[in-house]
Amino acid sequence: MYRRLLPLILCLSLLAATQTGCWSSKEIEDLALYTGLALDIGELTKAEQELAEKGVHYSKENKITATVQIVPVKTIGIQEKKGSQQSAPYHNLSGTGDSVLEIFRQYSIRNDRPIVGHHLKVIVVSADLLKRQTIDQLMDFVLRDNDIRPSTMVFISQGRAKDTMISNNDEVPSFHIRQMIRNQIRTSKVMSPVILSDMDALMHAKRSFALQNLVTADGETEFAGAAVIKGDTGHWVGNLSQEDTECLSWLTKKGSSGVIKAYDWDNEPMTYEMKAMNSKIKALVDGDEITFNVSIETEGRLIETWNSSGLPSTGEYAKKTSEVFEKKLKEMMDHLIVKLQKEYKADVAGFGKALSIQQPKTWRKVKDHWDETFSSSTINIKFDLSITDFGAFTK
Repeated sequence: MYRRLLPLILCLSLLAATQTGCWSSKEIEDLALYTGLALDIGELTKAEQELAEKGVHYSKENKITATVQIVPVKTIGIQEKKGSQQSAPYHNLSGTGDSVLEIFRQYSIRNDRPIVGHHLKVIVVSADLLKRQTIDQLMDFVLRDNDIRPSTMVFISQGRAKDTMISNNDEVPSFHIRQMIRNQIRTSKVMSPVILSDMDALMHAKRSFALQNLVTADGETEFAGAAVIKGDTGHWVGNLSQEDTECLSWLTKKGSSGVIKAYDWDNEPMTYEMKAMNSKIKALVDGDEITFNVSIETEGRLIETWNSSGLPSTGEYAKKTSEVFEKKLKEMMDHLIVKLQKEYKADVAGFGKALSIQQPKTWRKVKDHWDETFSSSTINIKFDLSITDFGAFTK
């Protein structure tokens, strides 16, 4: 009997010895986990200015200000500073220099806990900074750091990026920004998020791309169109409006929701709500001429109209309103294409990807100067918009 139990006892003992326990764990309040990172043009904080006046300095150029958002806040220290006021659920810490890693290391001589980046959610870079520095330079450290997850989302801010890390309510701004992406199911003005791993591939290939824009006003942050990053330079070159961003989402098949507002024959507003959207890009090559034939199909419903004349349920009315919305959609798409081809000369809509798949031989010839080739290519767009539903109405 003992001989039979001995192997079982040994196996159980070995199993218990290999299980991880919590003997070396650290309480979350003792960790400085940063969940947001904002990068701005270098501007010394008030504390840094006072320290510099007292002779505290090191060899650097003030090219960049990095702000980390630490969550959770260590309760005791913050409450002492704010007295009886209720403390915020986060704490922002800023430093200025010309190396993101060196700035992070400087935090260690002024903070009681080393910062940890395992739970970084969002990175926000100011457009003004991207006019001076390239996206490759600014992302070099975060792409090399093993602590930072490749699923971290990247955004562009109009104005100071650190302002997006401030909230007037009890929300943690970095969490709030990431969760706003969920509204993509309601509107195509919210782009599919660009994560670090995807952006690394785009930068390596020298491809132009678009990032969601953030704008802050009165302590609130909202999505406001998109920013265009030029592939060959790595600099910010301009913005896309909210309508441009919607069209971009539809072209790249990363959005199938949203609304189109137009004005009818009596100049009254009416609104079309998408229920389905599909787009196809066909690349054709004739010698040195490259042509893209794009087809866009959408189905939806007339969800709002201010015009009381006409009976919405009739086929004639549906055709008439479909033509109005189709014209508006064409105007929106044409505006986007002109902006990409003529103003920014940057393909952020996936035309190059379609060419590389459908015409690989031609793609190999033009891929090193694709943005210029894209700017002179021909793009034809065909629309098919159908109103299949008029919602609930009383007539």
